[in-house]
Amino acid sequence: MLEPVFHLVFFEPRIPPNTGNAIRLAAGTGCELHLIEPLGFDLSEPKLRRAGLDYHDLAVVTVHRNLAAAWESIRPERVFAFTATATTHNTDIAYRKSDVLLFGPEPTGLPEGVLADPRITEQLRIPMLPGRRSMNLSNAAAVAVYEAWRQLGFPGAI
Repeated sequence: MLEPVFHLVFFEPRIPPNTGNAIRLAAGTGCELHLIEPLGFDLSEPKLRRAGLDYHDLAVVTVHRNLAAAWESIRPERVFAFTATATTHNTDIAYRKSDVLLFGPEPTGLPEGVLADPRITEQLRIPMLPGRRSMNLSNAAAVAVYEAWRQLGFPGAI
């Protein structure tokens, strides 16, 4: 298996279509999608399968029992946690291959305990207009992955 361009991590995702969309995103960009339990759905749910279309076989998806197990598997050098409370924009980072892009569940986002994890290199936000809470999880992941991938010159893309 080829080394993933990035590791996209969804901490305790709850909405099946968002994870289905992330599966499609991973398949299209060369990311590995990591799902941290507990999941708010069964991976065989029709809404998840429908959102992922026929990309399930083209994506690398790993489910981990907890965040510690994910870190043990990934062995990250750099972890970027996306949160609406951060002050650094996602576009202010010079991304590198194998970076981890970490997202929390809707509607709560990453809990404080996760944001305090010493493996987190930096907390990032996606710019939005004032008075908006957050973006949809799969949309935010797509914005982040494509910015990071763009910076690398879209390796492997046509």
